[in-house]
Amino acid sequence: QSVMKKLLFPIFILLIAASCATIKVSSDFDKSAQFPGYKTYAFTEEAMNLNIEELNRKRLITAIENELSLKGFTKAEKPDVVIDIKISGEKKQTATATSTGGYYGYGYRYGWGGGMGTTTINYDSYLEGTIFINMIDATKNEVVWQGRGVGTVDPGASASKREKNINYAVKQIFTKYPPKM
Repeated sequence: QSVMKKLLFPIFILLIAASCATIKVSSDFDKSAQFPGYKTYAFTEEAMNLNIEELNRKRLITAIENELSLKGFTKAEKPDVVIDIKISGEKKQTATATSTGGYYGYGYRYGWGGGMGTTTINYDSYLEGTIFINMIDATKNEVVWQGRGVGTVDPGASASKREKNINYAVKQIFTKYPPKM
């Protein structure tokens, strides 16, 4: 578990430090769920103890609470839905090819002659992180909605930038709720 904790913390930092423009969101849902009937929520114990740095966990929970409030939800002891949060990450690599040299002119009448050229390939590695927000029907104990936000990283982001990006990512994820039937 300590290896997982060490892995999740940098993944989350990378995701929340991402430029706002790079957050991609998607969602999935249970078509039989009665979304208009969901009015109250609580967090799972796992979400409240998510293995990330405490300040960032608080920022994430607060951002989700704010978005749920805007959607008409209130926090309750016996909720309609339970909110769970998962974080994952994947190392990615891009390759960029740059060619130099090539053809050169050869005289007035003789057309083009072959020249020497080289191609250089540059590889850039980065980490792509994903936040999953799961809405679980408390009566059925089944996931009825899942929102996902995927982003890349700037590990040197300031605390205020992290908070801004967490809020932005969560807001973007919740643009997918309620789902369009």
